Amino acid sequence: MNEPQLFLVGLSHKSAPIEVRERVALNGADLKAALLQLRASQGVEEAFVVSTCNRVEVFVQAEAEEAARRFFTSRAEQASDHLYVKVGADAVRHLFRVAASLDSMVVGEQQILGQVKEAYGLASGVQAAGGYMSRLCNRAFATAKRVRTETGIGRGATSMSQVAVDLVEKIFGDLKGRSILLVGAGKMGTLSAKALRVLNVERVLVTNRSPERGRQLADQVGGVFHPWAELEPLLVEADVVIVSTGAPTFVLTADMVRVAKKKRRHRNLCLIDLAVPRNVDPACAQLDDVFGYDVDDMQKVMSANHQARQGEAVSAEAIVEAEVIAFTRERETRAALPVLVTLRQRAEAIARAEAERTLAKAGDVLDERVRASIEAMAQAIVNKLLHLPTVKLKAAAATGESALAGAAAELFGLDQPSGSGRRDTPPNGAAAPAAPPPTEEDE
Repeated sequence: MNEPQLFLVGLSHKSAPIEVRERVALNGADLKAALLQLRASQGVEEAFVVSTCNRVEVFVQAEAEEAARRFFTSRAEQASDHLYVKVGADAVRHLFRVAASLDSMVVGEQQILGQVKEAYGLASGVQAAGGYMSRLCNRAFATAKRVRTETGIGRGATSMSQVAVDLVEKIFGDLKGRSILLVGAGKMGTLSAKALRVLNVERVLVTNRSPERGRQLADQVGGVFHPWAELEPLLVEADVVIVSTGAPTFVLTADMVRVAKKKRRHRNLCLIDLAVPRNVDPACAQLDDVFGYDVDDMQKVMSANHQARQGEAVSAEAIVEAEVIAFTRERETRAALPVLVTLRQRAEAIARAEAERTLAKAGDVLDERVRASIEAMAQAIVNKLLHLPTVKLKAAAATGESALAGAAAELFGLDQPSGSGRRDTPPNGAAAPAAPPPTEEDE
């Protein structure tokens, strides 16, 4: 049986187009069910999944990567052509870079850290993530905090909402006398609506399937809520439509936009689709007087911004690398501890037994002070004999060399505790008690 280790299998905006990403993206109850299924897979001890509009990444502590691959291929066969796989320290490094926003479409943006925290919290809540994932994720959050506080990578970062402003400004100049329609209560749509205020937008219209959430969003952005049934006539009124819902398919179709366009009398219409899976039929952008953008289009606009902050990224990468080394060494040192503990317990038990045998033969000839000296001498011999092996085992573990611990166990005939040094779950394979998701203070 293979030794459990960390595997990452994923795809992102760098490896897969949006039509593939939207096929495998999950949230809510669907993601919970997928996590439980993943955790129940043979050879998987712990798991968590990061699923955002730009990436879907599966992290498993397992004997092999097959279960993580099936997560994708069972949902979209074509996903196999776009997957990347990382193992061990490479997987740790990738997670730390993601949390620190070094792998984001917008380098330095802070939203991804919250999304990774939510992913860990969800996995922990359903007991798919246990002790190892808890240590891994908390170290990732600490790394992100160091990058944010010790570098300037987040200063002046171009956000998705700022790109939306730039695109709209190119089409309309400003929005004086014009209207924005928010379709759905997504966070990015809300941020974009607020950002577009700089273009002097006159009206903000809001529609959402849930009236309660829709009204809350309308109050938040200073807009007016309209029932979902009024979506089609609202397309006639709006000049900019920002769509961000959790629907698994299109909520704006080419036929809907075509009907609205006839009543708009050649007024330009800008459709910004911030959802994955996409909520706006790409065919809409082919219609006259209609400008359509999705998250991949946003990526193209922001590529220059990534180059502008490469200097800060170098410093951030150095922090990430230092944290990866520290985490890996801590992990390997942890692997040596059961052997060291067992070895010391065995040696102390032998010394104690031999001291007691010697004292028993002496009978009442020796007083208590001499007896105590003999017991102390036996313990001192153990300490001196084990000093060098302890130093060597810890040093080997710190450099990633775990074979020495196994050799020591075999040499001294030690029965290592079940799962020693690798497994962070109980011997029966049940998930370790879920650790609570970190709070903002833990960043």
